[in-house]
Amino acid sequence: MTQDVEMKELPAPSNSVTSIVPSTLQHLKEIASLIETGAYAKEVRRIVRAVRLTIALRKKLKTSVLSAFLNYALPSGSEALAKLTSYLPKEDEHDMEVDTATSASHTPNKHSLPEIEIYCYLLVLIFLIDQKKFSEAKACSSTSIARLRSMNRRTVDVLASRLYFYYSYSYELTGDLVEIRANLLSLHRIATLRHDELGQETLLNLLLRNYLHYNLYDQAEKLRSKAPRFEAHSNQQFCRYLFYLGKIRTIQLEYTDAKESLLQAARKAPVGALGFRVQCNKWAIIVRLLLGEIPERTVFMQKGMKTALRPYFELTNAVRIGDLELFRTVAEKFASTFSSDRTHNLIVRLRHNVIRTGLRNISISYSRISLADVAQKLRLDSANPVADAESIVSKAIRDGAIDATLDHANGWMVSKETGDVYSTNEPQFAFNSRIAFCLNMHNEAVRALRFPPNSHKKEKESAEKRRERQQQEQELAKHIAEEDDDEF
Repeated sequence: MTQDVEMKELPAPSNSVTSIVPSTLQHLKEIASLIETGAYAKEVRRIVRAVRLTIALRKKLKTSVLSAFLNYALPSGSEALAKLTSYLPKEDEHDMEVDTATSASHTPNKHSLPEIEIYCYLLVLIFLIDQKKFSEAKACSSTSIARLRSMNRRTVDVLASRLYFYYSYSYELTGDLVEIRANLLSLHRIATLRHDELGQETLLNLLLRNYLHYNLYDQAEKLRSKAPRFEAHSNQQFCRYLFYLGKIRTIQLEYTDAKESLLQAARKAPVGALGFRVQCNKWAIIVRLLLGEIPERTVFMQKGMKTALRPYFELTNAVRIGDLELFRTVAEKFASTFSSDRTHNLIVRLRHNVIRTGLRNISISYSRISLADVAQKLRLDSANPVADAESIVSKAIRDGAIDATLDHANGWMVSKETGDVYSTNEPQFAFNSRIAFCLNMHNEAVRALRFPPNSHKKEKESAEKRRERQQQEQELAKHIAEEDDDEF
């Protein structure tokens, strides 16, 4: 009689953990296969997904893992393998992973694709920047760009756009950003000729950042205005473009357009890009203050921004009150913060707004006040404060900031009584602008319904169908004529 024998489980091998939890090297091999599949099938979305997975793995990269992956992905004895291996720092004994010993069992690719080679350059460049090896990162990025110039494949465009970004970033970290400006212009020209729109918008943003880094706002505006227009393919690049455009418009005193661009960039920015949204809000606050607006308190109380926006909150409070002495104190207190944010020259412009706000409060509070008292309340610290107060009051009256008259003989500012706004034409103008906006929207909707998009691209009937239709019409006409003859 047979008996059932209980089978005992064999002990697991020492490296069985890698089969349960994939290691970093295994993840990189899967990403490489994903890029290879996307290159053969010409599906860019697979390569975009590979780049996203790589960014998620960047904190787990080590020298041993990268060395094993390069030996797996690149042909042995190739020039790319020799160069990339030379950029990696020496391995440490405690830096070895379990699966590096078994990496030799995998057969490396004998004929590496250009996409895989560019991906290896990108991977090593990201690792060197994270390890703060900036000089090696500069050399690696220059080599990768020189290799990238000889490729003209649309499946490389996604990897090339990331490579452009880290190429500029590595030079910015070393303070040598001006050295690659001509190279970036050449790359932008090449991307335009090859119809690489993702590379165009990436390189355009890098060039704008390069110009703005050295305060070359006029050159940045000339480049932006003459660059070819195209539909945005990356939300991140579009947000960067709006931010740079807002900074250019602010320096050029076009505050309304600058406010719209900066607020739109802050709204469209990803939730995880906290630093970028903080910078957008800082510039937007300054622009709104220059426009005479006071931002809401909720702007300064956003999650994760309260500490960073504290200097701008105190600055806004000083502008709202119209206290010139408080404004001067805040500007001196946070001078280092404003200089690092590169908004110090804009804050100097706010002094005139503070004086105008304080003067408006004085004109509302007093029906008649001497110019000496005006200078005292505004805390003017010039050699002749009364004369300065007189010029300030006369300019405010001329600009329409206050409704008052100036008595030069007695040295008084006489404020007029505040009239009812509904007795003026202001409500009519506001109502008219709203009606015009609604009518314009209605007209656009009607035009879109009347002329549907791509209506001119309908398929035209072929010659055979047209011949058959004409023959049927002729037969029908002949048949009708015969029936008419029979009736007669």
